[in-house]
Parts: sequence; C-alpha cells; structure tokens
Amino acid sequence: MTWAIENKAIRSVAPAGSSAWSRGSTATVRPDRMITVCASGCENWPANAGASATVGWKREGVAVNWKKLYRLYREGRLTVRKRGGRKRALGTRAPLAIPQDANQRWSLHFVSDTLTDGRRFRILCVIDDFSRECLATVVDNSISGERVARELEIIAGHRGYPCMIVSDNGTELTSNAILAWQEDRHVEWHYIAPGKPMQNGFVESFNGRLRDECLNERLFTSYRHAPNTIEEWRIDYNENRHTRASTGAPRLNMQPDPSRITT
Repeated sequence: MTWAIENKAIRSVAPAGSSAWSRGSTATVRPDRMITVCASGCENWPANAGASATVGWKREGVAVNWKKLYRLYREGRLTVRKRGGRKRALGTRAPLAIPQDANQRWSLHFVSDTLTDGRRFRILCVIDDFSRECLATVVDNSISGERVARELEIIAGHRGYPCMIVSDNGTELTSNAILAWQEDRHVEWHYIAPGKPMQNGFVESFNGRLRDECLNERLFTSYRHAPNTIEEWRIDYNENRHTRASTGAPRLNMQPDPSRITT
C-alpha cells in the first residue's frame, strides 16, 4: 500500500539552481519507509529524531511537511518521555480536622500586587482557621523563607505557637529555614496537594476578600504607603467583618501591630 501525499504536504526537490519543480506534482511515499527513517533517527539522537527524519527525507529527494511527519512520529511512540517535576512529599497529606479552638491551626498564603509605577510587591497573609482572624499581612517587595520564619516568630510572641500550620508547596514555605523553624518549635506543618488550592480554603477566601475590598479599590504609590493601607484594612476586617466577629468567638489580638506601621 502506498500513501499519496499531496502538494501541500510533500514536494520533489529539484537539483541546486534548477526550477524544474511543477506546482501540481505529487510524490508517493510508502508508510513503512517513512517509519524506517523515523526509527533510524531515534537510534542516534532520540530527543531530536523528528528533525533527523526530516533530514533523512531530504536525502531521499523529497521534502515532507513537518507536521505530518511529527504526527507519525508520535503515533509510532518514538518520542522521548519527558521528565516530570520534582516530587514534594514533605509534611502530612491526611484530611484536616476542623479546628475547635483558636491557635489550633494557622493558614499561610501569598498575594501579589503592583504599585502605581509598576513595581511589584507581595503580601504574606496569616489566618487563624478557627476565629478567621487575620494575624498578619506582611508587605514587601520580596519575602524569603527566613523572613517568613521571623514573622511567624513575631506572631507567636504575643499569641503563642499554633499546633499546625497549613500552606502550599511554594519555595519559601519548603525552604530549610521553614523546616528548621517548625522542627525547633515542634509545630506540625501540613502541605496541601499541588494544584488543590481549596485544601487551603480559609486563607484563599480571605485573599479574595482582601483583593476585592482593598487591593482593587486603592492605588499604592510606594512601599511605605502599601503596608500602612493594608494594615489599616486588616484591623478593620478583624474588628468589624470577619465571620466569627458576630458570634462571640475569641479574638486574641485585636490591637494594631506597631511593627506593621511605618511613619
């Protein structure tokens, strides 16, 4: 059986300096011959066998449409298997129980925004999953794992350490500084499954409210203006609008944090 490849897919290659190619011409190619060229390319350069097969067809005197050749290359399972991403098997992956008291579980997540001049900044949000209180909104142009550990230590200085902290698998939160901090303080750290943000739903819900009520409604002119404005919003959120405020749940720290306000 032969495979007739139309003019759009394959054409005869004329000798150098010649214009003998006819626009209406077609070439007939045997599929087994095409597979042989693909396989021969895989033996020498597996990762570049598609290009090798194209060169092989040029040597045969024909130019094959590279999309057709690549389709056959995939159907023949000649592609090189791509290496997957690195595995992140840190922390626990069991389903989380609902916290029954304040300080049983905190949640962490990052939010990003820009100043009016285009410079970016990040916000580290820390939430108590039981009281829904926002414990901190740390604003800076860059927040490393060491900075996260320092901020958690500041919060624990006036609230005490939590039993568990929940976060995603970001590089700041899987750094050696964080692993050493949680081990030294005997705090359990739970990493959510990659691509499952709703496993950290409390802080994701807070981040949506922060963006809708604060970040999208205000323009930040400097790295000094942004922390002050966001800290004011955090105090108002804790005192007036978060879910547990109307139910009488304990709020352990409702006073402004002087370290978050710059003058």
